[in-house]
Amino acid sequence: MSSIVNAQKDRIVEEKIDSILSLLTLEEKVAMCHAQSKFSTPGVPRLGIPEVWMSDGPHGVRAEINWDNWGYAEWSNDSITAFPALTCLASTFNPDLAKSYGISVGEEARYRKKDVLLGPGVNIYRTPLNGRNFEYMGEDPYLASKLVVPYVKGVQENGVAACVKHFALNNQELWRDHINVEVSDRALYEIYLPAFKASVIEGGAWAMMGAYNKFRGQYCCHNELLLNKILKTDWGFDGVVISDWGGAHNTYEAAMFGLDMEMGTGTDGLGTTTLNHYEHYYLASPFLKLLKKGEVDEAIVNDKARRILRLMLRTNMNSNRPLGKMNNVEHHHVARKVATEGIVLLKNKENFFPIEDREGLTIAVIGENAKRSMTAGGGSSELKPQFEISPLEGIKKRYKNAQIVHAMGFASGPSVYDQILPSPYDADSLKVEAIEIAKKADVVLFIGGLSKSHLQDCEGADRKQFELPFGQDDLLNDIMAVNKNIGVVLITGNAVEMPWLDKINGLIQGWYLGSIAGDALADVISGDVNPSGKLPFSFPIKLKDNAAHYFGELSYPGDSINQFYKEDILVGYRWHDTKKIKPLFAFGEGMSYTSFELSDFKLNKKTYTKGEQITISGTVSNTGIVDGAEVVQVYVGKSKSKVKRALKELKGFKKIVVKRGLSEPVQITINVNDLAFYDEAIKDWNLEKGNYTAYIGNASNNISKKIKFEIK
Repeated sequence: MSSIVNAQKDRIVEEKIDSILSLLTLEEKVAMCHAQSKFSTPGVPRLGIPEVWMSDGPHGVRAEINWDNWGYAEWSNDSITAFPALTCLASTFNPDLAKSYGISVGEEARYRKKDVLLGPGVNIYRTPLNGRNFEYMGEDPYLASKLVVPYVKGVQENGVAACVKHFALNNQELWRDHINVEVSDRALYEIYLPAFKASVIEGGAWAMMGAYNKFRGQYCCHNELLLNKILKTDWGFDGVVISDWGGAHNTYEAAMFGLDMEMGTGTDGLGTTTLNHYEHYYLASPFLKLLKKGEVDEAIVNDKARRILRLMLRTNMNSNRPLGKMNNVEHHHVARKVATEGIVLLKNKENFFPIEDREGLTIAVIGENAKRSMTAGGGSSELKPQFEISPLEGIKKRYKNAQIVHAMGFASGPSVYDQILPSPYDADSLKVEAIEIAKKADVVLFIGGLSKSHLQDCEGADRKQFELPFGQDDLLNDIMAVNKNIGVVLITGNAVEMPWLDKINGLIQGWYLGSIAGDALADVISGDVNPSGKLPFSFPIKLKDNAAHYFGELSYPGDSINQFYKEDILVGYRWHDTKKIKPLFAFGEGMSYTSFELSDFKLNKKTYTKGEQITISGTVSNTGIVDGAEVVQVYVGKSKSKVKRALKELKGFKKIVVKRGLSEPVQITINVNDLAFYDEAIKDWNLEKGNYTAYIGNASNNISKKIKFEIK
């Protein structure tokens, strides 16, 4: 019945669009296809058709930007809740939490009167040097797919379009505006497209943002294969393709190869020169000229206008959409929940964590990242939160009995886009102070990592080094010489080199946690919350252990013109598993303050055919002394395949809460069709018959059960 109702609604919408289209002049239709300011496109005032307003914000709605330049408008009412970055959301392995996240950030966008939220990002983690990895959902296409769908649905419940980005193959920031990516069809379809596909087909995304880079010689913002064939034809996408800011390069290609709304071309707009005036955008006056000359058929602009009107009827012309909410307690709760579930415990020698709050205990909190704002910087994801609780503030608030002392230890300059500002502090003095307080402390908590700054975790450039910046490795060694009872909290969106790992007692991966960062970290450090996060990407021991770097410069970063994804489908754990290269920390890895046992896992059958469901069932027992949550992960591998395959691939997971001393049943289903590979010979998916193995465990490198089955 619901399908009939939906079909009727769709028909009414299309009839409404037809009626509006018939009233529009050619000039008005063209005007709708390009920006009128940094973050808006024009409406049609004479018909009451509104402007479309957009905002950056995969993990929070960005502060207001000036009409015509990149300066902040300095409004007093645009402070928001900063949610944890998407690497943290991915670490939760919790689709229900992704839905709550999407609803919350969508409510804030709606309250701020935004029609399009420019996020989420689902580009695949290919190299730990990518400056923008923190905005994405890790290295595995299945995990990203399962989390992006509820996020998109949650945002769009508010009558705000989610704009999924960056489509596609934008897996580095270096030379992002021109590098040409060459990748096999198989890797394209199996690794780099699934999360985008899921966002469209399962999530019903209303907008998609093109990437800056080229793919097979054509810019992604007007790419015939990516946009016309794959997105709009094969997947049936009925929404709007928006260029990344400055991602359009050619009027004819922009017209013909799938771009609907052009944003950010040039930088001057209505400024001192007319060269980059909005009327001179590729989809502005030049587009109008092609239409009037008959070089482009009017059906092309009609399709773009139809898509834009459809977007409007879903957003700003939808009288039934809710009003939105901002900075409320519910949003703070969601932000804290995502943060605590996403924090990953990676080492815990002799139960270093949790740290008890008791009289007579002195905890030295050392590191600039204990106090530094991590909502500032990062490029377009920079946020202006109503408040931001630092790790130091959160720890001091939670620890009422222990004495908390702090030293910066190291310092960097302020986060400024596209440049590095020097630190105002003397590095030697900071180090001396840190060593002195470490000597006198019972416990040292080193809170370091990266920051959302140029050449770190930031849009516009990649990292230059795999090791920690600002002398942190040396500082850690000097601290360990005077106090061996040390734990490290890494605030990063990326893997880093850890030459000191064997010498520390505890390690927590902390991510960029947003407004409630300090409280969330204190929750886990104190044991108020039992950590349950799992890594959404592999940490290699050294950079050459990463697949993209293994194949040399042409694989990453390319020669500035072309780049070849030589590792093909073997991205992340697929590479480590298949090539037997041990990672420092594996995909899916993460410890708990309790212990779990996976038992009695079995499949519902031994043989399957196309379209059937594989049901994996078993028991998770909490054999420790505190309540906790475990993520059961199911990988599948095909032996003796006729094509190259990874040893195993994630095909199912479930996060389950188990109280101490108790057991809970768990069931995971996998559709047999999802075990197909992309067959380049037939240019389609191919389900190979034969013997397979299901690998069941709680990390890609910790498999507790292998079960063979057959597909006939």
